[in-house]
Amino acid sequence: MEMPPLETERLLIRPFAEADLAPVRAILGVDATDPASERYVRHGGLNAAVLHELGQPPLGDRAIVLRSTGELIGLVGLVPAFGPFDQLRPIGEPSTEQRPPAHHRIEIGLYYNVRADQRGRGHATEAARALVGFAFERMGLGRIVATTQRDNLASQAVMRHLGMRLHENARPDPEWFQVVGILEHLAEPGR
Repeated sequence: MEMPPLETERLLIRPFAEADLAPVRAILGVDATDPASERYVRHGGLNAAVLHELGQPPLGDRAIVLRSTGELIGLVGLVPAFGPFDQLRPIGEPSTEQRPPAHHRIEIGLYYNVRADQRGRGHATEAARALVGFAFERMGLGRIVATTQRDNLASQAVMRHLGMRLHENARPDPEWFQVVGILEHLAEPGR
């Protein structure tokens, strides 16, 4: 399966191109001499080709581009999310039980990162919504997760706008797994 470029009202979500290296470095806050950023951009294209050839789902990051200007403003993607999902509880519900040590499992995770000067304009939500639609309708996924820290209220807002149910980690670790949004695909009756 290959993910085609996705278009929304304002955005184009597409694979990376060679010209994306400098903007990706800026978004990720990576030093221009760091070879990891070049692998990051190249990996998106190579990864997609290899996965397509193997008949695997199109996991990995894509570029978020403004349709009006062609400017790359962020990254969005579907990635493996490996974590202790059984130690989560819905936000706002008190912990009523002592939970045993968590078992880790893999879910499909949603990733988004928008350049600082473009935040607060709904770009992350718009790009994530397009990717979620593709994942549910074309890939046939039944569930997508997103993870963040407790103090990342902007990321939690994106999760809420997507309709995710927010859960919190009942334990302090891992740090990146403090708040988890879960979105279940509700198939139409008869599908």
